[in-house]
Amino acid sequence: MSRSTLDTPSAPPGAEASLSHGLKQRHLSMIALGGVIGAGLFVGSGAGIAAAGPSIVIAYAASGLLVMLVMRMLGEMSAAHPSSGSFSAHAERAIGPWAGFTAGWAFWVLLCTAVGLEGIGAAHIVTGWLPGTPEWAWVALFMVVFCSANLAAVKNFGEFEFWFAALKVGAIVLFLVLGVLAVAGVLPGADAPGTANLTGRGGLLPNGGEGLVVGLLASVFAYGGLETVTIAAAESPDPVKGVASAVRTAMWRIGLFYVGSMAVIVTLVPWDSEAVVARGPYVATLEQLGIPGAGQLMNVVILVALLSAMNANIYGSSRIAYSLVRRGQGPKVLGRVSAGVPRVAVLVSCVFGFACVVLSYWRPDDVFPWLLNMIGAVILVVWMFIAVSQLLLRRRLERARQTPVVRMWAFPVLTWVALAAMVAVLVLMAREPDTRTQLWSTGGMTLLLAAAGLLRQRARARA
Repeated sequence: MSRSTLDTPSAPPGAEASLSHGLKQRHLSMIALGGVIGAGLFVGSGAGIAAAGPSIVIAYAASGLLVMLVMRMLGEMSAAHPSSGSFSAHAERAIGPWAGFTAGWAFWVLLCTAVGLEGIGAAHIVTGWLPGTPEWAWVALFMVVFCSANLAAVKNFGEFEFWFAALKVGAIVLFLVLGVLAVAGVLPGADAPGTANLTGRGGLLPNGGEGLVVGLLASVFAYGGLETVTIAAAESPDPVKGVASAVRTAMWRIGLFYVGSMAVIVTLVPWDSEAVVARGPYVATLEQLGIPGAGQLMNVVILVALLSAMNANIYGSSRIAYSLVRRGQGPKVLGRVSAGVPRVAVLVSCVFGFACVVLSYWRPDDVFPWLLNMIGAVILVVWMFIAVSQLLLRRRLERARQTPVVRMWAFPVLTWVALAAMVAVLVLMAREPDTRTQLWSTGGMTLLLAAAGLLRQRARARA
C-alpha cells in the first residue's frame, strides 16, 4: 500500500513534504488511547443517565458499535492514503472536490467552535477554585498557551497530548478498578449493591423507549474526537503503522472506557439520584464509595480533559485547514508553512475559537446558541462522508487488485449497516425537540457549503 501523504491523486509530488514528522509512535499510541476519553464522557453523560436510566449502558454500547465501524472505515482509507486532511481528503478522492470542501470546512467550524466551548468550561472550573478572577482571562491564557505550543512545533502538541492522555487514562482506570471492587463487595467501607439499582426504580428502561432514544443521542456525540489520530498520523515517521494500531485497538478502548464506566456508575448509584446531574455521574459514584475530595478530584480530571480537547482541536482544525488549502479549497495564505508548522492556519483557527468565546459573552441569547445549533450534528455529516467514501474507494482498490492494510469488517455489509444507523440517528434527532433545531441548522450549513463547493468545482473545471 502507498505511504504517500498527498491529499489528492492529482496533487504535485511532495505537496505535504513541508509538514514535519515530529510525532513519535508513543505520541500516536497515547493520542489513540486518550483521545477516546473526551470531555463529553465526564461532562455530558449525566443527562443521558437521567433520561435513559440503566439502559444508558445499551445506548453507549450501540453508539460505540457505530463508532467502531466508522473508525474501521476511516482507518482503512487513512492507512492506504495517510493525509493531514483525513476524511476530507478521502471524500475528495472518492466523491469529488465539493465533498472534500463540505466535509473539511464543516469539521473546521466544529473544531474551532469546540475550542472556545472547552476554554469556557475549563475557565469555569478554575474560577471555582479562584473566585473573583474573570473567566475571560483564563480562557485567554489557555488560548495563548496552546496556540503558542501548536505554533512552535508539532512535537509540542504531541507531548501535551501524551501527558494529558496519560492522566485521563490513569484516572478512568483507577475509577473502573474502584468501581469493580465496590460492585464485587470487596472495597473497604462499600457494600455491594447487587442488582438493586439496575432492576429497581423502574427497571432497565424506567422512561421507556423515549428515554433510551435521548440517552442514545447523548452517547453518539460523546464520541467526538476519535478522528484526531488519523490526522496526526500523517506527521509521524510511519503513518500506516500508527493508523493501523489505533484502529485495531479502538474496540476494547471504547468498550472499557465508555461502556464499562457507564455500567459501573448505574450499578453503584441510583440513576435518578439528583447528584448524577447536579454533580456529575463520576463525582456521584466516588462520593457513594466514600472517596474523600471526590468532587475536586474529578474537577481536576475534567479540567485535564477539557484542556486536552482544546489542544487537540487547535491542532486538528489547523491541519484540516492546511490540507484544504493545499488542495485548492481555501485561501492560499492558510497553506503557508514555517518550521514544519502551518502557523497561519493555527492562528486563524485560534482567532475563530476565541471569537466564539466573545460571542458567548456578547450575544448569549441569539448568535451564540445559533452557532451551537449549527455545529450540533456536524459529526454525523462527517461520518456519512466517511462511509460513502469508503464504499467507493474500497471498490477501486478491489478493481486494482490491491489489499488494504486495514480492512473494513464484512465489507460492504457493515458499511451499509453503519450508513443505515446514521440515517436512523438523524431521524431520531428530527423527532426530539431538543435536537431537531440542531439537525436543521447543521443541515442548512452543510447545504450551503456543498453549494459553494460545487460552484468552486465547476469554476475550476472551466478555468
